[in-house]
Amino acid sequence: MSKRGRAGAQGNKYRMTLGLPVAATLNCADNTGAKNLMIISVCGIKGRLNRLPSAGVGDMVMATVKKGKPELRKKVFPAVVIRQRKAWRRKDGVYIYFEDNGGVIVNNKGEMKGSAINGPVAKECADLWPRIASNAGSIL
Repeated sequence: MSKRGRAGAQGNKYRMTLGLPVAATLNCADNTGAKNLMIISVCGIKGRLNRLPSAGVGDMVMATVKKGKPELRKKVFPAVVIRQRKAWRRKDGVYIYFEDNGGVIVNNKGEMKGSAINGPVAKECADLWPRIASNAGSIL
């Protein structure tokens, strides 16, 4: 298996509150036909005994499709988290959170499988993933 990092990501990722541990479900916010994604691993996390790896906005995760088109189900896809319900603090001191947990299915280079995103995308994610930012309707 190839080493999966943040191949399509650009810039630095700042420390933030991680709100999506392994086995968390996300709403799939693109038009691929998937409805729900379940996180099975977080790329770039080494680990600590008895600690679940967690993801935040802008992290690449490996996910499975739990609801959606039959041809997408029971397969593992890389995905990027674009929204999380857990509040996190930005550098300017403001705390931000979203109404739902959302993610989009990508390939290993960070290019989206779908062509449109439903709902807003966090600024932290848009800064890291230019291909996601170009398909975003609104960036918060």
